Amino acid sequence: MTTEPMTTAPALSSTARSTLTRKRDRAASDRRALHDVLDEALICHLGLVLNGSPVVLPTGFGRDGDTLYLHGSTGASSLRAAEDGVDVCVTATLLDGIVYARSLNNHSMNYRSAVVHGRARQVTDKAGKLHGLRVLTDHLSPGSWEHARGVNAKELASVTVLALDLAEASVKMRTGEPVDEPEDVEHGTAWAGVLPVRTVFGAPEPAAYVPGEAPVPDHVARRLS
Repeated sequence: MTTEPMTTAPALSSTARSTLTRKRDRAASDRRALHDVLDEALICHLGLVLNGSPVVLPTGFGRDGDTLYLHGSTGASSLRAAEDGVDVCVTATLLDGIVYARSLNNHSMNYRSAVVHGRARQVTDKAGKLHGLRVLTDHLSPGSWEHARGVNAKELASVTVLALDLAEASVKMRTGEPVDEPEDVEHGTAWAGVLPVRTVFGAPEPAAYVPGEAPVPDHVARRLS
């Protein structure tokens, strides 16, 4: 993940695919909002048409500037299709709260979501693949690239790395209280409010083969702060 300077970020694209058709007031126009969602989410979903049928798969990812890196086994049919230049759609969602209203119709969720459209390109050169894998590693487990054994030639050959440009994307979000009908606000009796949802890390659990006296490395412990 890269860090942008504190300047005005360019606006998101407004293509037919990336323009919201419902709840347009929930759209974010600042590209930094897209980066923020992608940087906080730990998993995305890759969608494409495979052998005539839609397929949506949970996928690890990482962002470097306006490039999204995805990876998987060279044997994965979804990645083979994506690297052939078909249209793909990548989504990431952060759930921030369950919204309880006085009417069932107005129950909702507080969330931040990103949708990216485009055609991914396969990264084939060694330096580029290693860079993409490092971006992915730093996103999910920062510090591991320097701490663990590096990727060997056999492992590098067995993995596909895809790069997807973030040029065509949208961000949608909801925040705040429930929105009830005036009659429910005035005369209703049901509880209304927000139940916050947060992702937290638990205590690290060492593998059985790690000596009991081995300390938890700093890059792991930092995830708890």
